[in-house]
Amino acid sequence: MNHLLRELAPVTDRAWEEIEEEARSQLVVSLAARKLVDFSGPHGWERSATNLGRTEPLPATPVDGVDARRRRVLPLVESRAFFSLSRAELEAVDRGAQDVDLDALAQVARRIALAENTAVFNGWPEAGITGLAQASPHDQVPLTEDMSACPRHVAEAVEVLLRAGIEGPYGLALGPTVYRRVIETTEHGGYPLFDHLRKILAGPLVWAPGVDGGVVVSLRGGDFLFECGQDLAVGYHAHDADSVHLYLVETFSFRVATPEAAVALPSR
Repeated sequence: MNHLLRELAPVTDRAWEEIEEEARSQLVVSLAARKLVDFSGPHGWERSATNLGRTEPLPATPVDGVDARRRRVLPLVESRAFFSLSRAELEAVDRGAQDVDLDALAQVARRIALAENTAVFNGWPEAGITGLAQASPHDQVPLTEDMSACPRHVAEAVEVLLRAGIEGPYGLALGPTVYRRVIETTEHGGYPLFDHLRKILAGPLVWAPGVDGGVVVSLRGGDFLFECGQDLAVGYHAHDADSVHLYLVETFSFRVATPEAAVALPSR
């Protein structure tokens, strides 16, 4: 038995498979930040902090003539979101039902993915996390509602990175509203705006809940570091006669090694 306590849940193996598949399908779409930053892990539930490779001096030591420094670390944040599933629906899985109601799980999966995206792109001060958009020292390049100007804004952001010596390829995270506008837009001659932007970036466009407007980032590697302890998993909390109470949990840290490797494109 591990910390997820799944053996205690009144859930069959087949129902667990259905739960895991639903969680996976939602998370693969929604975990945008992982598609653009370096991912390390999973390192396990026991991992508590990320080594920063730095120290800070201690003001005093118990013995004169001894110098001491404390290693600096970034604690991993433990993120958890609870949901409940009907026992009747879970029993229907074992009878072969194809229309099982797992909406509560889908909503929670999107919510916890949004929390992770927001931490990576915009920061989470209470967790000691600085987001890549807020860490960037470059002037922002605001996006307007005029999609015909979007290639110019993205090209400007790429040029800013090139002038800073940050090579590509580059990726573009777009908030849902802007992403929808991009895929709906065709330029003169019927050429899709989506394809034009990909040519400018030489990399992907990512649908990214939690992003305001967009962020252009270098994909060369080593600039943005996401460390995962416990990867997203479903755990058991409790149950009663009608429902099984579960949760999604993960532990992670995020740090920006090269602030110059991102340019924010907020919506105007």
